[in-house]
Amino acid sequence: MSSVSSTQEQSLASVVVVDYGLGNLRSVTRGLERAGAEVEITDDPAAFDAADGVVLPGVGAFREGIENADPLREDLLAVAERGQPLFGICLGMQMLLTTSEEGETDGDAAVEGLDLVPGTNVRFAEGQKVPHMGWNELEVQREHPLVEGVDGNYAYFVHSYYAVPDDENAAVATTDYETEFPSIVANEAGNVFGTQFHPEKSGETGLQILRNFVEICAEE
Repeated sequence: MSSVSSTQEQSLASVVVVDYGLGNLRSVTRGLERAGAEVEITDDPAAFDAADGVVLPGVGAFREGIENADPLREDLLAVAERGQPLFGICLGMQMLLTTSEEGETDGDAAVEGLDLVPGTNVRFAEGQKVPHMGWNELEVQREHPLVEGVDGNYAYFVHSYYAVPDDENAAVATTDYETEFPSIVANEAGNVFGTQFHPEKSGETGLQILRNFVEICAEE
């Protein structure tokens, strides 16, 4: 399926939002349009190749996300291999990792994520209120174009699991919710990255993140 959103008069970059059956596609699209992108919602791999950048949204459970997106696995890996910007949002960010404790519930075998940012997703400790829901501060840990102008700002989170990358340098920004966890991650090459929070629900902070992403895409 494929749908092209209304475009701004002068878009800065073309962005594909991956439609694999999960995610706030319309709200993500509206946010990207406000940030200056021409957006197409699609599951067509040819569109991934043609775009300046690709967004992998997501709301829900890790297993369902991976199973839904599995027909597009090789195409998403090809996006990363080509050096195109690939931006995972919330569940989409968790899917960039190798696996998740969430995929091991009820005796089921673990499902494998995209493994573009090696690591696992773990559940908040027993006794912590889950899901973590609300506004929390972003503390930038290292330079990356996605986080220009957002250090110390607040973003909106809804999640019960968080990323634990194998390489601690993969954490671009962290957030404290009784425990410190990576709220923005990126691969070593810098073209694959994700936010645990929802930028499309995070007001001016989220809009700045989306603008930064569109600028990254425009430079490719």
